[in-house]
Amino acid sequence: MVSSGVNMKFSGEFNVSIDLKGRVSIPASFRDELRDVYHCEGLVVTRHKNGLVAYPPKRWEDICANVFAMPPGPKREANLRNRIAPAKECSFNAQGRIQIPQSLREHAGLDKDVVVIGMFEKIEIWSQQAHALITGESEALLDADAQGQADLGF
Repeated sequence: MVSSGVNMKFSGEFNVSIDLKGRVSIPASFRDELRDVYHCEGLVVTRHKNGLVAYPPKRWEDICANVFAMPPGPKREANLRNRIAPAKECSFNAQGRIQIPQSLREHAGLDKDVVVIGMFEKIEIWSQQAHALITGESEALLDADAQGQADLGF
């Protein structure tokens, strides 16, 4: 259960473009949150499903510590290989854009039109096509739990 003292951090869904150099504009409200709450001027971006996920550096350090604390084995190795290793720290330029590395752009299928979503303590970056697919999957999951949704107040 979320405590009443928890404030939403990143929230909203934004359609943006990625330029030819692989730069994506991060919404001003997210940049303000990063500066004012997390005291940073960038994000750590890595792979997540068929898209990308970006974290404030302090949150990323916590995630890395959790992975490093896992017992040795296939799940730890998979997290290191698929989430930790491809991660890249991306600083904002003067226009509020981050440069996403080619390997991450290819993984997410980022072309021209991109969807940036605030997900509380993280930011997701999707191609429009992948976003439509994941949104449809999420909606089906929620539809299958009508009572649970009603219990939450939706």
